[in-house]
Amino acid sequence: MSAAIQKEASFLRTHLTLTSVLEALLDPVIVVAILLACAGAYNERIGPPYVVLAVLAFSLTFPGNARLHEPLRRVLRKFLVNWLLLASVLWLFGYLSGYLYYFPQSMLMTWIAGTPLAVAVAHLLLRHTLPRVIASAENRRNVVIAGVNDIGLQLARQFADNPYLGTRVVGFFDDRDADRLPSSSLPLLGQMPELAAFVKRHHIDAIYLALPMATQPRILDLLDNLKDTTASIYFVPDIFVTDLIQGRVDSVGGMPVVAVCETPFTGLNGMFKRLADIVLALVILALLSPLLLAVATGVKLSSPGPIVFKQRRYGLDGREIVVYKFRSMTTCDDGAVVKQASRNDQRITPFGAFIRRTSLDELPQFFNVLQGRMSIVGPRPHAVAHNETYRKLIKGYMIRHKVKPGITGWAQVNGYRGETETVDKMQKRIDYDLEYLRNWSLKLDFWIIVKTALLVVRDRNAF
Repeated sequence: MSAAIQKEASFLRTHLTLTSVLEALLDPVIVVAILLACAGAYNERIGPPYVVLAVLAFSLTFPGNARLHEPLRRVLRKFLVNWLLLASVLWLFGYLSGYLYYFPQSMLMTWIAGTPLAVAVAHLLLRHTLPRVIASAENRRNVVIAGVNDIGLQLARQFADNPYLGTRVVGFFDDRDADRLPSSSLPLLGQMPELAAFVKRHHIDAIYLALPMATQPRILDLLDNLKDTTASIYFVPDIFVTDLIQGRVDSVGGMPVVAVCETPFTGLNGMFKRLADIVLALVILALLSPLLLAVATGVKLSSPGPIVFKQRRYGLDGREIVVYKFRSMTTCDDGAVVKQASRNDQRITPFGAFIRRTSLDELPQFFNVLQGRMSIVGPRPHAVAHNETYRKLIKGYMIRHKVKPGITGWAQVNGYRGETETVDKMQKRIDYDLEYLRNWSLKLDFWIIVKTALLVVRDRNAF
């Protein structure tokens, strides 16, 4: 539910001009400012080449990634990944076009290295000073919430926990007596018929209706009474009590609809994701073709059986797919009961233990990616037998199949790779998978790939 409330808060932030402008401009301005400062430090004349580079850098980093509602560590990590990608693209473009040689190479390296440090300092200063500016009386909005219930209390907590929203909740309105209401540190200001008069008398800026949709007549009466006020009115439907996956407002022929559970890969997102998968898979297979041949030879010589192990797993929308792996065991289980590999598993061959520990057994899955059955990044596919077991034990388990399974995933780089011998461990893996669905971006995919490469050589959970 907190994710849903945060999404509601993101809608609110669009009304806060100061915050939204600073979030959009901070990173691009710092990038250009550090470029010009580096040029000055190297006694460079700010001519057309620098103007072109500054415009490119500003355009490619706008809007910025300040995202004041997110933890600073996550924001800086995202910026660093984006900045390294941007610097690589600009460097490649400059090299191919010859434009790179208009600039001193040492100056460019100073700019690339110094910008993340400057951005980190700017973000720290912004987060320290902006709440004080917003907290001043002229910048703060006073609001009331109609409905003392789970969604209303969560909304009030979100306002209290996020000073960048610049909103003070004056209190609640509800038709029930105070002794029948959940406890809250905010006062009960009155019942619904008193709301309109209170708003006019106390110059309330906004009203949030956190009322059950089943009480439609009450809501309509309340809206009629509020027409005589100048306050903004927001409806927070109790649909947000559920756990939204890619929740958003859409329309069908002009009729508004709310997406409750949807894949992130609709429209252009799906096209970009597929294009990135194909390009990366082809590059990786081309670079690692000698290694693929060496591993295949090792599997063949280490024990009798096929080189490639094929297993039925669930893919996109829960459809069965066949996933490839280099065989690492003496058995090829794919029946109604499949035992997960465990530490010191007697079925694992000595060579199989090596390729499992280094994830080399997963390399054939890049062919699954080219086939369109899998993605490079996504929830790891489980054997069909495991899916049928856990879908009955873990709420929301099948939602992970709204996207293609991946060779690596958000759960795997957060410590949930390998055996999940308890339901609690599988629950944690599913929680990370669903978090990936909520927050997907190509930048997040790139970060997961980088973390996977770093983890492969020292992951103790692979066996």
